[in-house]
Amino acid sequence: GSSRSPTAKVRIQNFEAALDLFQIGVGRYPTKEEGLAALVTAPPSAAGWDGPYLKKADALQDPWSRPYLYRSPGQKGAVDIYTLGSDNAEGGSKEAKDVGNW
Repeated sequence: GSSRSPTAKVRIQNFEAALDLFQIGVGRYPTKEEGLAALVTAPPSAAGWDGPYLKKADALQDPWSRPYLYRSPGQKGAVDIYTLGSDNAEGGSKEAKDVGNW
């Protein structure tokens, strides 16, 4: 279990890079409704999409086999990408700690 949080952090950093490429091509970040899936499959309203920006849809699952959470606009930045950790609840410590792009 102790390697899951660092794995989540690395994946979130990968999402940030992919989101930046999406933003350059499309001129905006994916909407909350489009979510991170827009990095794998082109949304209908994304003219300029030049993906996929992630190779595998299963990368959208956190190390605890739940979808990563995504907010656009974000509360802590332009977009928020995060997981609630092993306990799937806000807060926590160690493996239960939230991991995000903040």
